[in-house]
Amino acid sequence: MRYRLLDSRRHLPPQSGKTINISSKGAIFETTSQLPVGKRVELIISWPAKLNERCGLKMVALGRVIRSNESCAAVSLLSHEFRTQSVVN
Repeated sequence: MRYRLLDSRRHLPPQSGKTINISSKGAIFETTSQLPVGKRVELIISWPAKLNERCGLKMVALGRVIRSNESCAAVSLLSHEFRTQSVVN
């Protein structure tokens, strides 16, 4: 998975993480540093199912950090959608 903090004043680069737990209301994932509570975050998670058994999917979600420490964060999900993944040759 990849995540990035959303900041209206600057474009922050995405970071790599690992999903620990996910539900329709929230997600917990490993982080490289503590995230600020209350900040909005975008999550991009590779999805295990494929569209028409051929095309890879990813879930793109927007959420708000509700808990964080140096190694993981909990996010309350505000919205999500599934998108097709680009094919890399």
